[in-house]
Amino acid sequence: MNLTTAMILCAGRGERMRPLTDMTPKPLLEVRGMPLLGWHLQRLQQAGFRHIVINHCWLGQQIEDYVGNLDLDLKVCFSEEKVALETAGGIVKALPLLGNDPFAVVNGDIFSDFDFAQLAPLSNSTLAHLVLVTNPSHNLQGDFVLQQQQVQASGPNKLTFSGIAVYSPMLFSGLKPSVLSPLAPLLREAMNKHVVSGEHYQGQWCDVGTPQRLQQLNKG
Repeated sequence: MNLTTAMILCAGRGERMRPLTDMTPKPLLEVRGMPLLGWHLQRLQQAGFRHIVINHCWLGQQIEDYVGNLDLDLKVCFSEEKVALETAGGIVKALPLLGNDPFAVVNGDIFSDFDFAQLAPLSNSTLAHLVLVTNPSHNLQGDFVLQQQQVQASGPNKLTFSGIAVYSPMLFSGLKPSVLSPLAPLLREAMNKHVVSGEHYQGQWCDVGTPQRLQQLNKG
């Protein structure tokens, strides 16, 4: 059974992108003529996804208005956060919209040509599958170690977490809704239990975290 549900994380304030994000939510900043969010929606639709959940907080109505004006063959739902709940907290709040099966998640502020169709449902022995990338210049230390398709929290030759993943709802079973909850501690705990798989993607990927990186992308 292929994955058909995905969540796009769009609730961040984008402090490092200011002043660009003072009047525009970061996922609506344009790369090569289209907002980042538009690229994600297009690629998810092309990959066969049909149900998309988007969380938002800062200037969220702009995100809803943008999606509402698109001609998409997608069912899109929104999860509004009055206060940004961080990554895991935002996913927990959206779980009622995501259903009981594993779902894909992508950060709204990355740009990549990753083919979401290659994401597969989780095996019975895993709670998460992470797409890792070669360390960019702004994260040379990396985040996690990939060893024989298993992701570990520590060790040599770390790679960077791309912000693209598949999660089981069970990964978040110990968290309460509407509570600020970062994702990294949850993932490390799961890695210690050997229930996180991964892959190394070596195609185009950029964390659009600063105006300089956005400018560089639009030059290329």
